[in-house]
Amino acid sequence: VAYASLNPVDTKVPEAPIVGRTLLAKGIPASDFSGTVVQSTLPHLKAGDLVYGFTDLPKFGACAEYLIAPKANTVKIPQGVSLEQAATLGIAGLTAYQTIAPFVKSGDKVLINGGSGGVGVNTVQIGKALGCHITATCSGANVEFVKSLGADEVIDYRTNDLVATLTRSGVQFDHIIDNVFADAKLYWSAHKYLKSGKQYVTIAGSPKLSVIRDILSIYLWPRFLGGGQRHFGFVTCTSNVEEHEIVANLVKDGKVKVEIEKVYTLEETGKAYERLASGRVRGKLVVKVA
Repeated sequence: VAYASLNPVDTKVPEAPIVGRTLLAKGIPASDFSGTVVQSTLPHLKAGDLVYGFTDLPKFGACAEYLIAPKANTVKIPQGVSLEQAATLGIAGLTAYQTIAPFVKSGDKVLINGGSGGVGVNTVQIGKALGCHITATCSGANVEFVKSLGADEVIDYRTNDLVATLTRSGVQFDHIIDNVFADAKLYWSAHKYLKSGKQYVTIAGSPKLSVIRDILSIYLWPRFLGGGQRHFGFVTCTSNVEEHEIVANLVKDGKVKVEIEKVYTLEETGKAYERLASGRVRGKLVVKVA
C-alpha cells in the first residue's frame, strides 16, 4: 500500500452501537487505497501493476503496508494518474459517480447539498462532465473553491436559509443529491424545487437518534397524510469495475481534478481522523503509508 484516504464511513461504522463497540473495537482503519500488486490470482493483474480501490466494509485495513484486496474493488491505475490521486477515488469517486450518472442526462439541473467534501468535489465535476447545470451548497469559506470546480451556482448555507432560497428561486431541479443530511428539512420541502417523478438521494446518515427518526418518518409517513412528495433513496457505494475505470479515466483526461487538502504520514493518522471529524475538510485527506 502506498497511500490510503479517509472517508466519513471510516468513523461512522466503528461508532455504531453494539457492532462498532464489539466487532470493531480494534483494527486497522481506512478502506480506500492505492499501491503495487505483489501477488495476484487475477489474469488481468500481475505483480508490479499499480492499482487502487477499497477494502470490503467493515474490514477496513488500508492504513497498513500490505492488504488483501477484493477483486471487485481493485482496478489498474491508468497512465497519467498518480498513486496519491488514485487513493482518493475508491469510495469517494465511485459513490459520486453512482449518485449522479444513473439519474441524469445532459442539460439536467442538479442540486448538490455539500459540494466541498470528499464526495461532493467529485460529484460537482462529474456532473459537469455529464453536461449538467450544477447548483451546489457549501460554507462561505468554500464558495470560490466550489465555483472553481465548475459549479454554475453556489449557495452559502450559513448565510442563507437553503429551503427558502431554493423556493424563491423558482428553479425546478431534475435531481437532488444530499451529501450532508443533517436533518430532513431539505427533503420535506423538495416538492417545491424538485420535479415530479425525479429523485432525492442521499449518501449520508448517522447512528444519531434524530437522524434515525427523520429517516423512519420519511419512509413510514404516507404521502396522502402529508409525508414526503418526492421519491427518497439511499445510494451506497456498490462495487463496479467498469464504473471505477470511468472515474479514473475522467481524472486522466482532466475532467475531474483530485482535490487533496493534506497528505499525512502514517504516524499522523490519528490527527487525520481528528480533522475528518471536524466536518470542515475541503476535498480529501490522504495518508502516505509506504
